[in-house]
Amino acid sequence: MSNQPRRGYGRNRQEEQEENPFFEKVVHINRCAKVVKGGRRFSFSALVVVGDREGRVGVGYGKAKEVPESIRKGTEQAHKNLAPIQLKGNTIPHEVVGEHDGGQVLLRPASPGTGVIAGGGVRAVLEGCGIKDVLSKSLGSNNSGAVVFATLDGLRQLRSADTIEQLRSAE
Repeated sequence: MSNQPRRGYGRNRQEEQEENPFFEKVVHINRCAKVVKGGRRFSFSALVVVGDREGRVGVGYGKAKEVPESIRKGTEQAHKNLAPIQLKGNTIPHEVVGEHDGGQVLLRPASPGTGVIAGGGVRAVLEGCGIKDVLSKSLGSNNSGAVVFATLDGLRQLRSADTIEQLRSAE
C-alpha cells in the first residue's frame, strides 16, 4: 500500500466541512424492495437532520432509487423545514414530553457540563439545535422516524420565561 492519503480524506475534505455552516446528520437509511418479473427493484429512503447549532433545526425525508440521491433530497427538505427553537443558554428552559405516532421523548434541562445524554435520532436533533446540556429518555417506539419527529415536537413546545410572561400579560 502506498503512503499517499486515500481519496476523499485529507485537506480538501476539511475545507468542504468548514464552508458549510450547517450540521447535517443522516439518522436512518431504509432499503425497500419491490418484486417484479425480472427480480427485485430496490429503492432507498433517508431520514436527515439539519441544524445551524444556534437554535434552528429541521428534519427531512428523501426517497430515491439510489442512496446519495435520497440523502440529497432529505437534506433539501430539512433545509426547507428549519424551525427556531427556544433555548436557555446551552440547555432547554423546562422539561417537556414530545409525541409523534408511537414515539414519546422526554427532554429535561441539565446543569452545565452534563453533556447531551441521548441516543440515536434524539442526539442528532439536539446537536443540530446547538443544545449542549440535556437529559433525555425515549419512552415509546424505537422507530427512528417517530423518535426524531417526537423530539422535534417536544422542542417546538418549549417557551422561555419571557415569552410566557408576555402571553400572560396580554390576557
